[in-house]
Amino acid sequence: MFENAFNNIDRVLRNDEGLASELDYAEQTSWVLFLKYLDDLEADREDNAALEGLDYTPILAAPYRWQAWAAPKVDGKLDHNTAMTGADLIDFVNGDLFPYLKKFRDGATDPDTLDYKIGEIFSEIVNKFRSGYTLRDVLEIVDGLSFNSQAAKHELSDLYESRIKRMGNAGRNGGEYYTPRPLIRAMIKVTDPQIGESVYDGACGSAGFLCEAFEYLRRDDLSAAQWDTLQRKTFFGQEKKSLAYVLGVMNMILHGIDAPSIRHTNTLTENVMDIQERDRHDIVLANPPFGGGERKEVQQNFPIKSGETAYLFLQHFMRKLRAGGRGAIVIKNTFLSNTDGASVALRKELLETCNMYTVLDCPGGTFQGAGVKTVVLFFEKGSKTRSVWYYQLDPGRSLGKTNPLNDADLADFVALQTDKAESAQSWSVPVDGLDPATWDLSVKNPNAPEAEALRSPEQIIADMLERDAETAQILEDIRGML
Repeated sequence: MFENAFNNIDRVLRNDEGLASELDYAEQTSWVLFLKYLDDLEADREDNAALEGLDYTPILAAPYRWQAWAAPKVDGKLDHNTAMTGADLIDFVNGDLFPYLKKFRDGATDPDTLDYKIGEIFSEIVNKFRSGYTLRDVLEIVDGLSFNSQAAKHELSDLYESRIKRMGNAGRNGGEYYTPRPLIRAMIKVTDPQIGESVYDGACGSAGFLCEAFEYLRRDDLSAAQWDTLQRKTFFGQEKKSLAYVLGVMNMILHGIDAPSIRHTNTLTENVMDIQERDRHDIVLANPPFGGGERKEVQQNFPIKSGETAYLFLQHFMRKLRAGGRGAIVIKNTFLSNTDGASVALRKELLETCNMYTVLDCPGGTFQGAGVKTVVLFFEKGSKTRSVWYYQLDPGRSLGKTNPLNDADLADFVALQTDKAESAQSWSVPVDGLDPATWDLSVKNPNAPEAEALRSPEQIIADMLERDAETAQILEDIRGML
């Protein structure tokens, strides 16, 4: 039912001239889904209050609740006489609904409350539907979806993840929000978060790391206190871009986190020297953006100045970890060997302040649409690195859109990582053997078969001439037979 609903939504969206790409589809579907989720949540709260003999005051005023404008009903069926459509519906959404919802941000006292999330979301996105008839069709489809059970949320979350993945494949901007889920799951298995520990992603995008960490920790036998800890005290994220923020909030809601602790802010504007113990976390999982060229004033927030965004994020993450905390960060593989001052200084700091126990070398094609190779750095805060264990991931095939990374590809890495075992694809490098002038951590597999030496240009030309002479002689022999 849910898959058919999402397919029908896509079919309807293609008919609206205001929606041009998968990014638009994801954004506009998100705000509609969010308001339907909010209506179901309010209905649940109202029922629970009635069972306890308490009064309940809805978050939204009557004219702005889903059942008032999106799906007014008579005898359980849509009342077409009162349901707005066409220009009337667009005028209401743009002129009344969105301005009303934006005001919630100003009245909220805590950015982690649902009221604040409502205001933040509707302050950052705009309604791109141009046709009220298209919007009416989408509203009627979404009205048939239910958020009242964990089973429904689980199925909806899978479909929403598929939409984010499609959006990521649609272009570079979309790809910023999608990290392959098998890679995320492997990173989580290695860091092994536990209930009671906090998990943080300061560049959370569509919240893939936080959602997968939630799936890793949730169990059917959790106590009420443990469930409350998962809901309110475990997952924290920050995201700079508006669309990614909306996607992240909605993604976490669909996975079962009622009021996600994601803040819409530029993480890099925080001075890392001001981070206090109360601001730190036990686990950091992230795939920070690279490139970017941050402004000089932003770079002043970091002891190691760099225009490379990923280097600033890495400094931030190192300082956001508590002593004994574990991190797993995706970064360009050139970080391991670049000779510029910032790269060398950052590698030195990482090795001296953290135990960087593992480097996972990812193959080309791991990130679809990205033209760079990446590695994953696994480290623990608070002790020096003595030895680095490398694993060179080789799935035995070319990765691409129709042949992506899967969980089986990473099973050997996860198994060997526990004991840092050596194999054809894994080896260890002691830090005391590194050059202290460069701290070069390049991936150089000593167990790989040596490649044959390349021929010199002179040898290549000589071989070509020899082959030409042989070919000419063969042709002469054939002519003699004729």
